[in-house]
Amino acid sequence: MATANSLTILEISAIFLSITASLSYINHRFIGLPTTIGVMAISILLSIGAIFLGFLGFDQLIDYEVSLLEQLDFTEVLLDGMLSMLLFAGALHVNIGDLKRYKLPIGILAGLGTIVSALLIAIAIYFMLPLFGFGLPFIWCLLFGALISPTDPIAVMGILASAGAPKSVETVISGESLFNDGIGVVIFVLLLGILASGDIPTVNYVAHTLAVEAGGGILFGLVLGAILYYLLKSIDSYQEEVLLTLAGVIGGYALASHWHLSGPLAMVMVGLMVGNRGRALAMSDKTRHYIDLFWELVDEILNAILFVLIGLEVVMIVYSSNLFIASALTIIIALVARFIVVGMTTKTFHRQLDLPTGAWKVLTWGGLRGGISVALVLQLPMGDERDILLALTYAVVIFSILVQGLSVGRVAKSIRPDDKKASV
Repeated sequence: MATANSLTILEISAIFLSITASLSYINHRFIGLPTTIGVMAISILLSIGAIFLGFLGFDQLIDYEVSLLEQLDFTEVLLDGMLSMLLFAGALHVNIGDLKRYKLPIGILAGLGTIVSALLIAIAIYFMLPLFGFGLPFIWCLLFGALISPTDPIAVMGILASAGAPKSVETVISGESLFNDGIGVVIFVLLLGILASGDIPTVNYVAHTLAVEAGGGILFGLVLGAILYYLLKSIDSYQEEVLLTLAGVIGGYALASHWHLSGPLAMVMVGLMVGNRGRALAMSDKTRHYIDLFWELVDEILNAILFVLIGLEVVMIVYSSNLFIASALTIIIALVARFIVVGMTTKTFHRQLDLPTGAWKVLTWGGLRGGISVALVLQLPMGDERDILLALTYAVVIFSILVQGLSVGRVAKSIRPDDKKASV
């Protein structure tokens, strides 16, 4: 049996970086898909190939892959390693003026929309799964709703860049994705605490926790952003200024987590402050060029590694025919929940939103799920319930990135960038 014996962090990093570089080359040279989608598609095919060879009796490859993945804590790699830098890099080029203009739809979709979507999905799968012999307690269904409802900023912003959506729609989807993952993570942690303790918290406790973690994360991000702005403005040396941003992001995220504040929301605020006020007033043209180039490369490299990991993790899932059908229905449920949330928002506030006619199409189809959902589901306690939700999560994420991600550009082209209000 071929297995990856205990490896050092350096060896594991070298293996996955080499795999990512190889798949990125193959995609760019022979396939031509967007990098994130291309490397994920190839890594899924490799995983499927390893599974197929295992059925034929050649199980060395799949044994090695499983052994290697078991040594890598996906949740820790993403939530404690990559996420801070990816969120900062994503927020760095988001215009605050555009966010303020569309603050109403962004706020509704990121806040209330995430909660409503989580409830709708939880109720739907609670009644759907027993039809296939997979009944789950409602708390587990709520956990799934919380982890699958937020749109993933990593997936969304990486793919929307080339989708050709009207600027207003792109701003709303990007802004929503930057903020709703922080909300989703807080809700998920609350529910996970209920599952572990068995105690149902009071409304005051939930409200206080949300206010402290989400509000505290935003406030901490503003303070850290202001400190970084002052430091960047006080010198003119791109080497030190790039290093300051890197230290601020990694150190700030670690400090926010230590204080039980929302690190994702904090990094979004830091990215917005450095990317707007900092880039305009605290950097020379040369520094601005190097900071933009550095964080663009970080974003591209980490995105590619993340999506390769998602594709390779497929070998950890065992599907039965009933679970496969339930997963397909879950994809539909997630899309319908997204459509309802978007439809309610655009219909109720169509006079105030000032979005192009038919914007709901891109807002619905462009609500991609990605690595954050996978990282959260892997935090669930081991057991049959976790295995079921892991399979459902991967089905939604893979469909979201490969199908929605590849077709959202065509959907975006059907939207007229006019001044008409959005309507469903």
